[in-house]
Amino acid sequence: MSTVHAAFTHPESLRDIPFHYCPGCGHSIAHRLIAETIDGLGIRERTIGIAPVGCAVFAHRYFAFDMLEVAHGRPPAAASAMKRLLPDRVVFSYQGDGDLAAIGTAEIIHAANRGENITVFFINNATYGMTGGQMAPTTICSQKTATTLAGRRPACHGNPLNVAELINATAGCSFIARGALNTVPNILQSLTYIEKALRVQMENRGFSFVELLSPCPTAWGKTPEESLDWMRTEMIAAFPPGILKEMHGV
Repeated sequence: MSTVHAAFTHPESLRDIPFHYCPGCGHSIAHRLIAETIDGLGIRERTIGIAPVGCAVFAHRYFAFDMLEVAHGRPPAAASAMKRLLPDRVVFSYQGDGDLAAIGTAEIIHAANRGENITVFFINNATYGMTGGQMAPTTICSQKTATTLAGRRPACHGNPLNVAELINATAGCSFIARGALNTVPNILQSLTYIEKALRVQMENRGFSFVELLSPCPTAWGKTPEESLDWMRTEMIAAFPPGILKEMHGV
């Protein structure tokens, strides 16, 4: 059973200030889920989060615990160092697809392969949201972006990168899951994945990774409602939610 707080209570781990995110953006939901889980686990005073370069660059404004801002793509390296220096802390990185799957590919793969005892939350909205909606490594086939006006074509642009499956090929991971932030059942399932990932770290069982499929109405050129429909009909087919790896007693 989840240890998170009851619905409609404001998490202590989340400051009571308005988000800057666009209407319909999934970052606000992801922030709330992470904050609720940290409160439920009673680890706020020993949690350290690492904010990305991207739409969530101001995540340190919203989380009410220690946060570190690092260069684009480097959160896994910084998190690895932080956890090794302060092994009693719970350390997580919060990253988008441009941050983690493009410029930060080397960092995430090697941190996972080493089995660093950290947790990574990967927000996949299939686009570069902050810089104008360009094609990202996770942009799905036929998806139109600011740099693929006719849609992504594998013969020209390559195929979308399935990050969770790629990380699953490394040896050091103990928990890998993919959730979606488009329906209440999917959001609640994502909440359980976040809690499991943090528990893996608290039990010193190695690297844990949760990918969260997230709507981006502004970059997608859709209404919030249309974005949720597109996730259901297109995005989830390309990135199936579920647990990819769950190792016990490591």
